[in-house]
Amino acid sequence: MSTIRKMPIGVQSFEVIRKESFVYVDKTELIWRLVNESRVHFLSRPRRFGKSLLLSTLKAYFLGQKEFLLQDPDGYLLRFTD
Repeated sequence: MSTIRKMPIGVQSFEVIRKESFVYVDKTELIWRLVNESRVHFLSRPRRFGKSLLLSTLKAYFLGQKEFLLQDPDGYLLRFTD
């Protein structure tokens, strides 16, 4: 019998979401494009739309928190953990 995973309602920390096995939608490709495009990005979204979580995810990416990352031929990508 599989365990039902918790939704990260109100959780803004990527680290907490990964460590406590909350449901997380992998946006690896979008994050890679955001980081590697040579443009300025303005993140204008409504309240409670995941802006702080995105920044927390980018922080983990740039700090090289490898427990959340997977090596890929094109570089490190975020990975799903059970």
